[in-house]
This record gives sequence, structure tokens and C-alpha cells, in this order.
Amino acid sequence: MNSQALGEAILDENRDLLTRVSKEEVAHLIEEIDKAARIFCAAQGRSGYILRCFCMRLMQFGYPAFFVGETITPRIGKEDMLIVLSGTGQTTLTQEWVRVARQRGARSFGIIGVEDSPIGRALDYSLSLPAGSRLEFSKEFPSIQPPGSLFEQAVFVFLETIVLALYQRQGSDPRTILDRHANLE
Repeated sequence: MNSQALGEAILDENRDLLTRVSKEEVAHLIEEIDKAARIFCAAQGRSGYILRCFCMRLMQFGYPAFFVGETITPRIGKEDMLIVLSGTGQTTLTQEWVRVARQRGARSFGIIGVEDSPIGRALDYSLSLPAGSRLEFSKEFPSIQPPGSLFEQAVFVFLETIVLALYQRQGSDPRTILDRHANLE
């Protein structure tokens, strides 16, 4: 297979998986983000890199957003929201973050690859993208890609959908982002 065909196959897999996400699920996540006093994002591995991108955009749009584990991350509490990603739904540290957030009265939202999982059951709200993970292959959405790749790609595109909706709602003015964009790069 040539690189063009491989790229098309990856895009097709993502299109098929993302058709599961409804307008209502997008609207619900935006509503939860808007209600939150502060937004905390947490994930491990490649999912962590993807969620950092989203957390950065939230900050650039003026939301008080923090990535868990950074030295400037405050305590989570009531009125706050925790957003997690986990392809397996079993990541131990992510499970602990959800437990602490709930114990402190924060709402928890997760995008997970395995709905019936420890993390999936512990969340206040979860969105499932059953693309398989490093621990289990998806029968519903088989992939030609390495384990976890389809989940991570689909999550990135889904979160970029949220970013675009927020951007359009704010008037699609690049200055709103650039005023908060890093200039010490």
C-alpha cells in the first residue's frame, strides 16, 4: 500500500468511529465546560499529549484550565470539572484522579475506549470511542493501525471539534487566541 492509500485508510477509520459522536454529546461537553469554575485535564501516555493540546486551547479561549501533574495546578474542588482520557479505561493513576475529583465534589467527564471499565463506571459522564486499546482490540471498529492509534486520533479530532465550536461561538477572531498564545517559545 502506498502512503496515500494508508492515509485514506486512517481517515476512513476515523470517520467511521466519529459517526458515533452525537451533536448532543458535543453540546453536553461544551455545557459542562461552560459551567465549570475551573477545568482540570488528566491523562497518561499518548493520550496525555492529546489532552494537553485541548487544555492549552481552553486556556487560550480564556477558560481557567490546568493539566494535572504540572507544578502550577491548584487543588480541585466543588464547581470544578475533571476531563480524562483513557483508551483502556483501566489506567491506575487516571482512576485515582477520578476518585479524588469525585471525593472533592468536582464533576468528572471522560472519553474512554472501553465503556464498561473501572474508569467508565467511576465517571459522572463518559463518551465512548470503542476503537480498541493496547489491552484489547475492537471488534466493532477493527483497525489496521497499531493498538491505541485509532482511539488517540479520534479523540484528537473530537476535541478539535469542541475547540472549533468554542472558537466559532467566540466569533472566530484569531486575536482572542493570540492574546493568550505563548510568546516565549
